[in-house]
Amino acid sequence: MDVDLVALGVAAGAACLAYAMAAAKVVKQYERGVVFRLGRLRDRVREPGFTMIVPVVDRLHKVNLQIVTMPVPAQEGITRDNVTVRVDAVVYFKVVDAADAIVRVEDYRFAVSQMAQTSLRSIIGKSELDDLLSNREKLNQGLELMIDSPALGWGVSVDRVEIKDVSLPETMKRSMARQAEADRERRARVINADAELQASKKLAEAARQMSETPAALQLRLLQTVMAVAAEKNSTLVLPIPVELLRFLERGSDPTREEEFHHEPHSVKPPLNTPVTNATAVPAMPDLPMPVVPESPAALSDPAHGGHESLDDGRV
Repeated sequence: MDVDLVALGVAAGAACLAYAMAAAKVVKQYERGVVFRLGRLRDRVREPGFTMIVPVVDRLHKVNLQIVTMPVPAQEGITRDNVTVRVDAVVYFKVVDAADAIVRVEDYRFAVSQMAQTSLRSIIGKSELDDLLSNREKLNQGLELMIDSPALGWGVSVDRVEIKDVSLPETMKRSMARQAEADRERRARVINADAELQASKKLAEAARQMSETPAALQLRLLQTVMAVAAEKNSTLVLPIPVELLRFLERGSDPTREEEFHHEPHSVKPPLNTPVTNATAVPAMPDLPMPVVPESPAALSDPAHGGHESLDDGRV
């Protein structure tokens, strides 16, 4: 009798332990528990931690509330300006209502994926190629709104949507490269023309300044010669002004320099002005200059234009 009681107690204890193990559940911090009792949804969602359910009667479904990163497969479409492109994107979403995510939709992950693909195709058809390449922020916001509107009824909130890559045909890439090259060349020509205009204005201003002081032109010429002569790999042909030659000639003749310093500087009349109260002086003919021989023997040589000896008595 005692043995039967002990066996019964052991069996009851084992049954209680099995019941407790079946009824005890643990919900993690990033999860929420949705309980169905005999197929009916319980109003209270189980919070993280230890919880108990009725075995066989209750069913606990755990829903992950973490943000899910879902890649959207590349979708091929035609833009509004008739360009064929392939666009792929990434969707970030999370569950905000665990009960709706279980009850309202069969598989919320698959539903969000299909909605993202259809919305991406729709946004491609409504946009132009330039918007897909340069105005992605606006397209991302529009795509997020298109996905988030039906997803709210599923207990899912779309955090953000990003267009990841836009694939273009090779012909379109070459056309865009030529367009960019032409635009760069146009900008280079405009900048070069602007530089030429500014340089011409500065040169005109410098020419007006040099016209007031002619010596500045000579100094500029010497500076240019020095700059070119620094290379030492070219031959320079330097034009010398006539005024410089006259100044050097006057400086080399001391008699003319003395006359220049001592004679009074009078204003000479113009060439075509008649001179009054002056005696006309006949013009002197141009006489050949005698050639001075290097030796006395050359005096008797008629080729040098010299005289014969005095012994002959003839000149």
